[in-house]
Amino acid sequence: MSALENPIDILLLGSGGREHALAVKLAASPHCGALYIAPGNGGTLAVGENVALDANDPVAVADFARETGCGLVVIGPEAPLVAGVADAVREAGIPCFGPGAEGAQMEGSKLFSKQLMDRAGIPTAAYGSFTDEVSALAYVREQGAPLVVKADGLAAGKGVIVATELEQAEEAVRECFDGAFGEAGNTVVIEEMLVGPECSLLAFTDGVTVRPMATSQDHKRALEGDKGPNTGGMGVYSPVPIVTDEEHAAMCAVMDQTVAQLRAEGIDYRGCLYGGFMLTANGPKVLEFNARFGDPETQVILPRLENDLVEVMLACAEQHLDEIELSWRDEWAVSVVLTSAGYPGSYEKGKVITGIEDAEAMENVTVYHAGTAMTDEGELVTAGGRVINVTALGETFEAARDLSYAACEEIQFEGKTLRHDIGLRALRGRAGWDA
Repeated sequence: MSALENPIDILLLGSGGREHALAVKLAASPHCGALYIAPGNGGTLAVGENVALDANDPVAVADFARETGCGLVVIGPEAPLVAGVADAVREAGIPCFGPGAEGAQMEGSKLFSKQLMDRAGIPTAAYGSFTDEVSALAYVREQGAPLVVKADGLAAGKGVIVATELEQAEEAVRECFDGAFGEAGNTVVIEEMLVGPECSLLAFTDGVTVRPMATSQDHKRALEGDKGPNTGGMGVYSPVPIVTDEEHAAMCAVMDQTVAQLRAEGIDYRGCLYGGFMLTANGPKVLEFNARFGDPETQVILPRLENDLVEVMLACAEQHLDEIELSWRDEWAVSVVLTSAGYPGSYEKGKVITGIEDAEAMENVTVYHAGTAMTDEGELVTAGGRVINVTALGETFEAARDLSYAACEEIQFEGKTLRHDIGLRALRGRAGWDA
């Protein structure tokens, strides 16, 4: 713990709502000195210094961290992890929160992840993997719908197609091999469609010890009623009220098992492991693993975390997480995502945003910037598809949800869109998932 005797300067990579939430939590620590965010967004300016740095360039990141004397590098998005940025930072002798390129394959290759789950005996959907369209289409026709078609590589949360009809599955396969998701679609994983409520369980790990975080539940579909295309996430809440003690224990066991399997295979995994689960009639099964904090899950998990985030992340980076126990606030957290019109398809940027100060003036409300930027004239404008995350804490699920939506009304920009049904099914209990 010697690194914590004096404040340390920190470099945080990323530009989304997740990174703003991480920045706010890191900056709140007495152990945080200067906080650099690369490249950051319109909101991170208030808690640190945005820097122009290619977050996907391992050498550039390691050089910057060394030259500025950073005592910790935190990697937010998946692309720098897959690119090996964490490896370069550690080779420079700087503590880093985030797995190296080997561990990042848990997200960078869905096939790698599925094969590791097979070796570890972790419950997941049955699947096939293919590198040519003809074989993939033959498998689809043999299996029949419903199916889930996934581009193997990174596709910004959009390379997963849930096909309820055979024609949809065939079209999804063609999209992948026709280049809709770039190189990510060169290999295609086709899975059985699991049925049940989804639940995310993230965990801190130093490669040996695993500390699960609070449960959360994202809403991936663009439209109300869980319809429309998949997105990066339209809203989220924590904890998940429908999860039983038995299901929670089973999910925690899977996280332990996964880190143990990685370690057994010689992979040193330090950072956040994200488990996406389906709560099936036969128990929780893994839908996917991610190699970093979820977005927007982070925006409801971190406000409930009572621990000092710098201490926890350094414990992961320096492999003494066994010395830390996590503590959580009792309140519920709900976050609603405000998006640009047209998202997840094409959308316009540069729309002036107003009302954030009014929203944040409401007690227990935090506004996290995602796709925002500050103009040279000092105006806050939209700069992405997911623009703002409005997070509220409440003594009850209903109170948190109502407060989040009330705060959403305060924020305005041309083309503002949002889902109005975040959390509604969970409010109806387990039966709501059959509705």
